[in-house]
Amino acid sequence: MDKHEVFVGVDISKKSLDIRVRSGDKSSDHCIDNTPRSIRKFIGEYLTTGDIIIGMENTGRYNWPLLSVLGELTYTVYVVNPLHMSKSMGLVRGKDDRTDARRICDFIKKNHSELTPWKPKRKVIDSLGVLISERRRLKKMRAQTLCALKDLELVEEKRIRKTLIDNDRELITDLNKRIKAVENALDDLVEKDQSLTDQSKLLQTVTGVGKVLTWILLYKTNEFRSVSDPRKMACYAGVVPFEHSSGTSVRGKSRVSNYADRDLKGTLHLAAMSAIRLEGELRTYYLRKTQEGKNKMSVLNAVRNKILHRAFAVIKNQQPYQDNLVVS
Repeated sequence: MDKHEVFVGVDISKKSLDIRVRSGDKSSDHCIDNTPRSIRKFIGEYLTTGDIIIGMENTGRYNWPLLSVLGELTYTVYVVNPLHMSKSMGLVRGKDDRTDARRICDFIKKNHSELTPWKPKRKVIDSLGVLISERRRLKKMRAQTLCALKDLELVEEKRIRKTLIDNDRELITDLNKRIKAVENALDDLVEKDQSLTDQSKLLQTVTGVGKVLTWILLYKTNEFRSVSDPRKMACYAGVVPFEHSSGTSVRGKSRVSNYADRDLKGTLHLAAMSAIRLEGELRTYYLRKTQEGKNKMSVLNAVRNKILHRAFAVIKNQQPYQDNLVVS
């Protein structure tokens, strides 16, 4: 006889977890601290029997304590994009943590067969994600400070203007050092792991792919284990154009979706810009298409897509990418 299914919805915040447990017709609600110790205690008391299926939204850093514990267990776990969750729920009214946990539990019960289970990452990949997140945070701070620095030029009082500008310039210098330190830590992390080193070398044989895109791809795909289909990754990155039409009255151009990973998409854009400046197939493709009258951004998006597909191909084939352009 099969084990009965127990569905668990978890709403995650910085300090606490609101949990809905549903087994058959019985349900219970709980609230615990968002710490490994409290999570282990809860699991030992309430999740000891049955086929345990756990769902949660991806909330970044706040997920880490729970996922670190679940990575040691054999439960089926789903980490769902919050946008996916909200769009699937239709029209809802009211919001609180307890209600959100119930909604997550209901969503997982209804849709788990169509979702991809979460796979635990190696410790080194988790560390890679932490450093990538920190680098992104520091770069955002630097961009905000640079923007504020321009506005300070408008301050009329000379002494105040100089003091504020000097402070911001000092902060930018410090942020540059901190960003460099994080990037060095990322380099060390990859260099000390043979698997990451090998994959990194393969990825960077693709024109346009540098260290930053390599780090992001290794983390987002869980070393290409959780995501092995480049088309799915291209959709996730927001570089796949979708048809925009309805009946006979709406006939718009195909366009990419706004629902995308902005960090990955932005890094892919920089990779594409780099690729079309270097001699090779991608530059030739870009020039040919633009000379044919194609929209430049549309062609650039196709270049992003090609880079992504080539990155997956070199990992799948375990062979460096060979540019087939023949230069006379």
